[in-house]
Amino acid sequence: MEIGILAKEFDRHNVVEVIQAVQDYDMNCVQFNLSCANLPSLPLEFDKDTFVDLGRTIRESGIEIAGLSGTFNMIHPVMDVREKGLIALENLAKASRYLGTNVITLCTGSRDINNMWKFHPDNNSREAWEDLIKIMERALVIAEKYNVILGIEPELSNVINTAEKGMRLLETFQTDHLKIIMDGANLIPFDQIDKMHYLLDEAFDLLGENIILAHAKDFSVEQQEFVAAGKGDLDYEYYISLLKSSGYNGPLILHGLNEEQVSESHAYLKELI
Repeated sequence: MEIGILAKEFDRHNVVEVIQAVQDYDMNCVQFNLSCANLPSLPLEFDKDTFVDLGRTIRESGIEIAGLSGTFNMIHPVMDVREKGLIALENLAKASRYLGTNVITLCTGSRDINNMWKFHPDNNSREAWEDLIKIMERALVIAEKYNVILGIEPELSNVINTAEKGMRLLETFQTDHLKIIMDGANLIPFDQIDKMHYLLDEAFDLLGENIILAHAKDFSVEQQEFVAAGKGDLDYEYYISLLKSSGYNGPLILHGLNEEQVSESHAYLKELI
């Protein structure tokens, strides 16, 4: 299991400097965001030459892209936002072949009109689920057309906010183009820390065979927020043991931390692995 990082955790002027920062911290694997190359994260236009050049730069560096960020609010109350997200997703799918990855990372979204990382009670409505299914159907047409895998991440603030809902989504489509991004910190409500092992066991029982990518951040019950891996309340030894027992041997991607925390979190995870 290789430790990598969300590339945009490094605030640099250009993609060469971002890649150098990743390598300076003794890592060789990233989840990539086009913003690191001073491009829109969700591109509404596609310029082949731009992505050919970017892909060449990345290949020559030796950096591996484990996944390309395509996150947009898939159940946004305004339909135009969803439509633009699908346009961007197709452009990212086109670009992925030049960037050396076949994984595009997504989150399922929230009914909150301003912040897709904020929970809205309508996320649990039948209408929200139906909207997600309609958008996911179209997203999977794109995935199949360009032979990419969409990785969706169950998280408490989104419409897919439990492992059970994640499994329900997989069963709805039954396709190899839809997989799971596992993030243990996203599965534990702050008021249910006493159920941590139960919730993690449930997640791996239901989703373990479908993990395409794993994330590494932490959560603090006292601070009521996400923190750097190893700095919070997630039982990381247990989380990593579940990743291993599930058969997952892919990248473990650090995120949700400041640059000054990268070395310590990296060393912490490396020792556990």
